[in-house]
Amino acid sequence: MPKSLGGTEFRKMIISGAKVLEINRSKVDSLNVFPVPDGDTGTNMSLTIQSAVKELSLCSSNRLSELCDAVSKGALKGARGNSGVILSQLFRGICAEIKNNEEITVKAFAKAMENGTKVAYAAVSKPKEGTMLTVARLMSEFARQSASRYRDFSQFLEAVIQKGEEALAQTPELLPVLKKAGVVDAGGMGLLCIYRGFLSVVNGEELPEDEMALPETQKSDEDVFGDNSDIINLDLGEIEFAYCTEFFIINLKKSTTLADIDRLKEKLMKIGDCVICIGDLELVKVHVHTNNPGMALQGALELGELDRVKIENMLEQNRAMRAKREAEKKEMGMLAICAGEGIAAIFKDLLVDRVIEGGQTMNPSAEDIADAVQKVNAEHVFVFPNNKNIILAAEQSKALVTGRTVHVIPTKNIPQGFAAALAFNSEATAEENKTDMIHAIDNVRAGQVTYAVRSTNVNGFSLKEGDIIGLDDKKILAKGKTVDETLLALVDKLKDSSHEIITLYYGKDVAEEDAEALAEKIAEKFPDCDVDYHFGGQPIYYYLVSLE
Repeated sequence: MPKSLGGTEFRKMIISGAKVLEINRSKVDSLNVFPVPDGDTGTNMSLTIQSAVKELSLCSSNRLSELCDAVSKGALKGARGNSGVILSQLFRGICAEIKNNEEITVKAFAKAMENGTKVAYAAVSKPKEGTMLTVARLMSEFARQSASRYRDFSQFLEAVIQKGEEALAQTPELLPVLKKAGVVDAGGMGLLCIYRGFLSVVNGEELPEDEMALPETQKSDEDVFGDNSDIINLDLGEIEFAYCTEFFIINLKKSTTLADIDRLKEKLMKIGDCVICIGDLELVKVHVHTNNPGMALQGALELGELDRVKIENMLEQNRAMRAKREAEKKEMGMLAICAGEGIAAIFKDLLVDRVIEGGQTMNPSAEDIADAVQKVNAEHVFVFPNNKNIILAAEQSKALVTGRTVHVIPTKNIPQGFAAALAFNSEATAEENKTDMIHAIDNVRAGQVTYAVRSTNVNGFSLKEGDIIGLDDKKILAKGKTVDETLLALVDKLKDSSHEIITLYYGKDVAEEDAEALAEKIAEKFPDCDVDYHFGGQPIYYYLVSLE
């Protein structure tokens, strides 16, 4: 068994760790403290490390310094959810230490684990023990203390994983909410999956030939609800080839063959991209982006005559668009993250510049958020995560944004996001708006109604699978056999004498007439409040409710 590892082994370890985690993703997802159908820790961690694998695939070198930079960069870009962000920071700290070595010894890896834990703890404003941070810390402490006793990497990792399993088993004792739910920490289990993947490589176990089939993590255009502007963010640095060159080849020479047309296509691919070279011995259509349009034209002239030649300077077009964009740039803009077309429509009505899809079970990555921020044409961009599991990724996205100042307003739910957007004042400064928005979200109580996905005892409730439950951002407050019964009980728990307005946002599985009838029941039970309802279209939750 090896005493040290090189770049090739390190690359395989990251890929194998991602594979083992993906295989166990559903199991990790199921370890949700609340028995609600939105567990996504495994998914978030898996997508985060898969982003690192994707970045690795673009790295042709096996030098540790370059591999570590790729892993660190990829994990940060793909970080989503609190667990994914913490994982990205663990990798960042580990890679920062490893990259300075020619090879990875047991002592070097132990030191890297210790640095990874340090960086991960620093990324969380209020670290909680009993989470994946605890598992990472106890593993790294054991690694540092015992590294000198191991010469064999395999035995070392086996011992580290055993320590991690012991730490994972302790998490319910350190975090009471885990003990009440009867589960261990999901993030800690996900971390152990990754280390088991590391161990399989060190033990010489072969990966499949394709190493790992990565699921698609990029969002399609359909995942973006859109914005109030059709301006696309462009960067001159993204344009490698300056001239869009198009023409036809006509009156081909008698000596020209179909093989000549194929050879022309091969030449074009060497001098540019976006190549189209199709046709027959009667007519050939050519399109290429290149810095040498003359070479493209000369190659075509060897086959026949040129017709309808068009050469456009894409650099100049880009400069013009950037000038237009800069002229239209405003001081402040807003970005909201949410699920449900009705919710998105309300944010747009509140003049939020851009809305991207995200929420429970679909946390956007730091890169997703950064990309969306870049498309808001403003100096200052206020980001509303609207979910406590997205706030950390939103904060991490700041490192990926250029040319803008990002202000993350820590909205934990949709009603807080609405309140923050309503507090926006275009005549105030960015700092004044930030202060007003944070004050505004403090005046909102919010809850949601969904169903239990397993039987458990939590927050004083004995729950059975299928029970309807009402909860706020911290705990379950009500349960019942029907949605209406549960929501009425939830509102009763949330409401205090200061509240004057109760607003319901009904989900995609709720009929409008049912929402109207329930609003009437609430108005009858709480006559001191104005009650309203709107279509939210959100998945998973029958209702979101706001009290102000």
